[in-house]
Amino acid sequence: MIRVIFNQKGGVGKSSIAANLAAISAAEGHSTLLIDLDYQCNSSQYLLGAEQPHEENTIADFFSKSLKMGGKRSTEHYITETSFPNLHVIASHPELAEIQSRLEAKHKIYKFRDLITKLTDSYDRIYIDTPPAFNFYTLSALIAADTVFIPFDCDDFSRQALYTLLENLEETRDDHNENLDLGGIIVNQFLPRANHPQRIVNELRAEKLPLFNTLLGSSVKMHESHEISTPLIYMAPNHKLTLQFVELHQEIEKKRRKKR
Repeated sequence: MIRVIFNQKGGVGKSSIAANLAAISAAEGHSTLLIDLDYQCNSSQYLLGAEQPHEENTIADFFSKSLKMGGKRSTEHYITETSFPNLHVIASHPELAEIQSRLEAKHKIYKFRDLITKLTDSYDRIYIDTPPAFNFYTLSALIAADTVFIPFDCDDFSRQALYTLLENLEETRDDHNENLDLGGIIVNQFLPRANHPQRIVNELRAEKLPLFNTLLGSSVKMHESHEISTPLIYMAPNHKLTLQFVELHQEIEKKRRKKR
């Protein structure tokens, strides 16, 4: 299963969600790969800490090589082991931002899908973290994916951006990947005692949008896990937010089994 975590609005917890879902998948025994396509490198830093790979071992090198004749590397060259069992990363690099316009000019939009095709036999689950923009890298991920999950925080700006995002996904499905499934909307940083977030959630559900039942709360534990580069399932397995992530992961897997 190839799962993209995407929202073109920043600050919605996209990288935290991608990394923690991947970590839970790995902790449950699934061979799991996280690919970081965001040149801010947040999920790479989260899972690998200070031991970031050299540029030639990152996804940036893969895309750079696609601009040149010859010199291709094996897919294993880009994969970095984490300190967590069953969990690997293809890390990002700031160079992605520098080469984006050249990739667009050369129409390399399907190269990433070719890479993913070579990886699917080696991994049970592949998670893809994307930039907070509907750009070349995001579209590359959506073309290669089976499913897209949308992180969402409960404010009116996010709500308007959500409608635009859903339109973009429908266009991507029509033009590039008819099998792309909207796996669901992940409500993040939810404040259960506040009226405004609860009202927005209720209204989105009334509109029949596919919100997951699990609502992820906000906790300082997430920031602590970032600081020590340790996903919640390993740092605080019994914490409330960790258990919410586990519940969300169970929802995702249950939906997958129903569609088989």
